[in-house]
Amino acid sequence: MIKFLLKSLLSVVFAGLLYAGWLYIDVQKTLDQPMTLEESPMVFTVNAGDSMKAISHRLSKTGAYPHPEFLRMSAKIRKLDNKIQVGEYHLTEGMTPNDFLTMVTEGNVVQHSVVLVEGLTFRQFLEALAAKDDLKKELTDLTDDQIMARLGKAGEHPEGRFFPDNYFYTSDSSDLDILKRAYQAMEKMTTERWEKREKDLPYKNIYEAMTMASIIEKETGRADERPTIAGVFVRRLKKGMKLQTDPTVIYGIGPEYDGNITRKHLKTDTPYNTYTRKGLPPTPIAMFGTASFEAALHPEEGNALYFVAKGDGSHHFSATFKEHDKAVTKYQLKK
Repeated sequence: MIKFLLKSLLSVVFAGLLYAGWLYIDVQKTLDQPMTLEESPMVFTVNAGDSMKAISHRLSKTGAYPHPEFLRMSAKIRKLDNKIQVGEYHLTEGMTPNDFLTMVTEGNVVQHSVVLVEGLTFRQFLEALAAKDDLKKELTDLTDDQIMARLGKAGEHPEGRFFPDNYFYTSDSSDLDILKRAYQAMEKMTTERWEKREKDLPYKNIYEAMTMASIIEKETGRADERPTIAGVFVRRLKKGMKLQTDPTVIYGIGPEYDGNITRKHLKTDTPYNTYTRKGLPPTPIAMFGTASFEAALHPEEGNALYFVAKGDGSHHFSATFKEHDKAVTKYQLKK
């Protein structure tokens, strides 16, 4: 009798194990089959506080995978149920439920990007950030002073403080987050290079070097000319000559500038008019890249004190005003 009961019990246990094994294999088959997506890619967002149960049910409602309990079982077996990461995910054709689990627990979120270009002003930076619909907005209607205060930099002028680059971000990022990263990137770049600057430069501090870099950035887009232009400006500063650079005048005009600089503009005194005032303007006039800052710290040696645009993106450099006057006649007046 006891033997019979033991055999019966063993048979039940064995049958149970067989069924469990069959069920596990069947579950794994469904988890390794491509999901049914309404579109590819399909956006799926994991919010803060979402549990595996909530995620699996929401996925089931999209029709992508109709067995939320299997998904939770797989997560538990793989010890992934407590490793969910918040973010926006793209589900693509051919992706399996197991692939989905790996993605949301490894944090393979969708990366968006915004390009902040060299030569833009701070206000243009803000416009670029405002145009990104997938960025949370924390800076709307704030003044420049309020924005700098939000960054923990109260009292600093924002121009020239942010590094131009291609910034990647996730769906939970804000415009303030991007500005923080851009500020830190500019601070790091300038601080590291300032320590390796040439000797005998006419800058009182790193901020003046940043101001010079912003002028170089606006004067030319040609990498090979930046050190040459820097050399001209450095020599003029040392000689006590006015810089006489149009981009500073334009910056001083502000929003009223219509794209046409006139003699009246050049004669109207503002803190940024380098035709009426000696030395550097009080702040940078744009965001600058590494190359322009390097040029400001390592200007090219030479004797040129003037330059004029040739109309093809390059400049003619002159050592004397007489030579410069001839170049102006040739390239600007077309005589």
